[in-house]
Amino acid sequence: MTARDSVALYARVSSESQARDNTIASQVAALRERIAADGFQLEPDHNYVDEGYSGAILFRPALERLRDAIAGGQVERIYVHAPDRLARPLRPSSAPDR
Repeated sequence: MTARDSVALYARVSSESQARDNTIASQVAALRERIAADGFQLEPDHNYVDEGYSGAILFRPALERLRDAIAGGQVERIYVHAPDRLARPLRPSSAPDR
């Protein structure tokens, strides 16, 4: 596998109840299926999972490791269940409510 073919998955749940209900396992399973369907092979050390972290918190252990892997050229493509698994939309506190 070349760096160009290198893929990673990122999964996150923000609450203990989500972790307890195995939503992280279902995210990971779905992502692995999609990666295989796309013809890629997921390396074991390219699973990045954060349990119990809000999407509003940008400094999460697995997300930090993923960023480092990307910066180091070890990951070319990221699979996530939904964009909000990476981060929540940020809104300035001074922005008016709509």
